[in-house]
Amino acid sequence: MEKTDILSLSLEELIIALDALGEKKFRAEQIFSWLHVKKVTEFEEMTNISLELRTKLSENFYIKRLNIAKRLESCTDNTIKYLYELDDGNHIETVLMEYNHGNSVCISTQVGCKMGCKFCASTIAGFRRNLAPSEMLMQIYMAEKDSGRHVDSLVLMGIGEPLDNFDNVVKFLRLLSAKDDMSLRHVSVSTCGLVNRIYELADLKLGITLSVSLHAPTNELRSSIMPINDRFRIEELMEACKYYFNTTGRRISYEFALIDGVNDNRQSADALLKLLKGQNCHVNLIPVNEIKEGVFKRSVSVEKYKQMLIDGGLNATVRRTLGADISAACGQLRRDNK
Repeated sequence: MEKTDILSLSLEELIIALDALGEKKFRAEQIFSWLHVKKVTEFEEMTNISLELRTKLSENFYIKRLNIAKRLESCTDNTIKYLYELDDGNHIETVLMEYNHGNSVCISTQVGCKMGCKFCASTIAGFRRNLAPSEMLMQIYMAEKDSGRHVDSLVLMGIGEPLDNFDNVVKFLRLLSAKDDMSLRHVSVSTCGLVNRIYELADLKLGITLSVSLHAPTNELRSSIMPINDRFRIEELMEACKYYFNTTGRRISYEFALIDGVNDNRQSADALLKLLKGQNCHVNLIPVNEIKEGVFKRSVSVEKYKQMLIDGGLNATVRRTLGADISAACGQLRRDNK
């Protein structure tokens, strides 16, 4: 008999599964608490559950586990980067970052990525599969257990395109919100621009922040570095973003990786100001991460570009670079492990 991934079950699903085994609702609630509050990794650790029930659980379910294949800690800012090995031998990355407002974790949602953005290391090692909700949760639980730090906020900006794994990501978010220790208002979900999924996400009204990887203000330039733009043009993307804001009331964050000689000039800034005019949004400027297989170099005009946007009326900041000494940008550690 094939066992069920118990960590991916909602409380309602767990109640139904336990009912089929002749167990009462309160037992499901106890087990759910052991899994998601105490975050145990073995049924034997559930000390207020009878031996008989623990035996039933081990016969019908399994608890997903991640093994730390590599752990790198920054000497400058306490950032920790984990390379996790999954049950099937694949690898993903998670980054734990320390800010003044608390600890934030950046998790992966897929093993690899299909999107093919030309400046991103995540796509180089190839796409393997989607992550289960349990595998996303375990990235947080393992980071907390290993570091001894409580995670206060979360970004889905690691390896993979979250909205390409839509159903599992939504289930993960619902599991996360079922606990009391993190509001979804402290969660940011990144997308390169899957327009159809942005509409679906908006209608769910989960309360998350949507971070759109824009990186270019015109179709011609964006298509040259992001193949997704050939499927969903900028005009369609902007309409979807406006819909998201109007439906949820949550301000859009636009990610903009500045590449030397590509998108860091006055012409680009003017086009971006025109594109985002009137939107309630924030632009997060990122010096592009240089990868050994790539040709792109990080811009030397980041502060100048930021000032052009601010002078034009946009809310713009430069993302603080964390973990630079441990290759904390997503995809680099997995790629180097090949």
